[in-house]
Amino acid sequence: MYAQSPVHFGVRAGLNFASIKGDAATQLDQVLEWTDGMLTTGGRTGFHAGGFMQIPLGSRVMIEPGLSYSTKGYGFKGKVNLKVLEVIGINATTDLRTQYLEMPVLVKARIGKGFEVFAGPQVSYLLSSDLRVKAGVLGVNLLNRKWNVTDQFNRWDAAITGGIGYQFNNGLNIYAGYDHGLSRLNAGQSVDAYNRNIRVGMAMRF
Repeated sequence: MYAQSPVHFGVRAGLNFASIKGDAATQLDQVLEWTDGMLTTGGRTGFHAGGFMQIPLGSRVMIEPGLSYSTKGYGFKGKVNLKVLEVIGINATTDLRTQYLEMPVLVKARIGKGFEVFAGPQVSYLLSSDLRVKAGVLGVNLLNRKWNVTDQFNRWDAAITGGIGYQFNNGLNIYAGYDHGLSRLNAGQSVDAYNRNIRVGMAMRF
């Protein structure tokens, strides 16, 4: 297959299930334990989309550089019940939304008829980072604010990524992978917090 068409190009898109791990995130989780479950932390569901090129090194091994737009982040949400009134609740959500331009360079190997495994380094550039806060009572929106906090974050992020996929004969590919961030996220790189991301998606190779 690769001897007939040495280099392939393609596009891919899918979902991100992103979070932040490290001392900073752990400390936030510990603080929220005092709320007795009223506030909880969690990741964010985002997406990624971009293109790639496949350069064969043999019949079953190839190099795959790519370029993608990717949204990640972190947040917490909760509901504070007022015991006196019982029927009134205050709901609040806070989301950190980050947007990256990602440049992975993968080594991909075919281990069966269509099954593939891949791994490699990834460098990402932070395009923007927003902190969004929403709060309401009885369905009435009391607060909806957004702050640009891009300057508070490290513009560059390095990661190791890897995963599995399946390549169909018609060019369609499905995959699942994990990105393990290696660079501290804050601008001064003094806070022990790193990107973590699980991604699933589909690709079309031409």
